[in-house]
Amino acid sequence: MSILIIQENKTARYDYHIIETFEAGLVLTGSEVKAIRARTMQLKDSYVSFKGKEAFLQNAHISEYKASSYNNHHPERLRKLLLHQHELNAIYDSLREQGLTCVPLKVYFKKGRVKVEIALVKGKKNHDKREAIKKRDVDNQLRRVKQTSR
Repeated sequence: MSILIIQENKTARYDYHIIETFEAGLVLTGSEVKAIRARTMQLKDSYVSFKGKEAFLQNAHISEYKASSYNNHHPERLRKLLLHQHELNAIYDSLREQGLTCVPLKVYFKKGRVKVEIALVKGKKNHDKREAIKKRDVDNQLRRVKQTSR
């Protein structure tokens, strides 16, 4: 099974504690799929919202496809997420009761379809972010020492 990662939301892993992840399909137009294949998508500041019993991806920017006709898509329109009903219910209940947020982590192609990995997350405090930076720096230094000793 081939998976081609198009865009990854690295700031989400830095800003939030990831609690649970889900894989969702995306409802897209043809020009959006072509623009995603050209890797002109950004997930920064995007999130999942609910309207009724349906989930939508908001603020995900997919640039207009240059070779498309006059029927091009709007870059930041709402895009419906395709999930099973039990997954929608679990996400909706967590958002309402536990005060969590739902953000996209990455967009990728799987078997020719565009998929989004979304996650229920809880915000990190500033001291948690500082600890993550310290841990990352220590890991990088250890990796450099191991490479130079070879």
